Amino acid sequence: MLREQKTNKMGCPCQGMLEAESNKGVRSMAALEPATKNRVKLLEKVLSKDNLNAAYLQVKRKKGAAGVDRMEVGEMLGWLKENKERFLLSLRNGKYKPKPVRRVEIPKSDGGKRKLGIPTVLDRLVQQAIAQVLQPIFEKTFSGNSYGFRPGRNAHQAIKQAKAYYEEGYTKIVDLDLAQYFDTVNHDILINMLREEVEDERVIKLIRKYLKSGVMEGGIISRTEAGTPQGGNLSPLLSNIYLTKFDQLLESRGHKFVRYADDCNIYVKTERAAKRVMTSSVRYLERKLKVKVNHKKSKVGSPLREKFLGFSLHKTSGKIGIRPHGKVLNRFKQKVKEITGRSRGRSINTIMQELRRYTTGWLGYYSITDMRKKMQKMNQWIRRRLRMYLWKQWKKISARFENLRRLGLDKEQAWQYANTRRGYWRIAGSPILQQTLTDKYLVSLGYMNIAKKYEVLHLR
Repeated sequence: MLREQKTNKMGCPCQGMLEAESNKGVRSMAALEPATKNRVKLLEKVLSKDNLNAAYLQVKRKKGAAGVDRMEVGEMLGWLKENKERFLLSLRNGKYKPKPVRRVEIPKSDGGKRKLGIPTVLDRLVQQAIAQVLQPIFEKTFSGNSYGFRPGRNAHQAIKQAKAYYEEGYTKIVDLDLAQYFDTVNHDILINMLREEVEDERVIKLIRKYLKSGVMEGGIISRTEAGTPQGGNLSPLLSNIYLTKFDQLLESRGHKFVRYADDCNIYVKTERAAKRVMTSSVRYLERKLKVKVNHKKSKVGSPLREKFLGFSLHKTSGKIGIRPHGKVLNRFKQKVKEITGRSRGRSINTIMQELRRYTTGWLGYYSITDMRKKMQKMNQWIRRRLRMYLWKQWKKISARFENLRRLGLDKEQAWQYANTRRGYWRIAGSPILQQTLTDKYLVSLGYMNIAKKYEVLHLR
């Protein structure tokens, strides 16, 4: 029954203040508005012109191999010009179906294989567009101790934080190794985590399609019941979202830790505490998050010995410093050996380009470490290998004689050394080759002095 309100200010039925019988069970507009607003806007934001353009430029910049449809990055723009409207319509109405990722395996530094999933360029475009919209939404939920795949954060910051913890007295680490993490992420748990921040079910359904898109390996397509294939543009963000609950658990218990993607070190003061934290962490990861912990590689140890992101800590002059781990230096040396292998049959210019490209990237990553003396010794060793390579190229006595003469050696010495029976490595370290194939001459051929390059990068 409706009656006029007893007020002069509002000459309207009390239906404006009280719920009418006919409205029972109907949700109010106040309750509907926020959900409807978010639901409508998020997918539109993903598919907006500016966001898709930014995603396109990012995919184009990264280049990368073709997916199962063999479309190259350079072909994407032409395809989009012809099919853009149909492509966007299928995404808006939920009919778009991602293609399976192409499975490839790349060698790991420990001798194993890492499985990568290569999406098609169009799927990379859409994944990148989704990631650009979701990243700021989830960024506020991420831990300050998480450094991997986040804007403004990197491995250098992670190892510096580890160093700070050690200096505070946290000298024991719980080194957690997740076995095939990207392939074991539970889809249902991940989707529920996404729903905590994402109200637009269309975006959720699109992400689930990518998780379930399948894998093509050896021409055979297999379903994907778990995991977020490493290699996709969306995978790094999803991997961070999935482990945020673990970060929050560690924070709630007051633990000091550093996580970079699936690499996580927890810092404690005693070995007893480390073992206790190891047990509870493994229990949570395996029981709650349903991921596999590699029990053989997960360990309790010291940051002075264990490797984290390629680094380890060391004591120097009563202080704590950062250095490349011993295994990293061994791999660096092995790679340089491969590049400068004397039986490769490449021109010296090609060798110099390969060497420069590799050492520049390596130094860029490890320039924050303390390795001045190591780089000076490594520099001498590389130059000797280059002299050996050049000597091998001068196969014949006549070629050796002519090149030694050209480089300033007198006729008698040039003939004597051209006829030497010393081994390649021994002659490469001789005073005669150092006198002729000088450091300055090697630089003129394209060699980058890694000791000097390290000094420049280290001082930045």
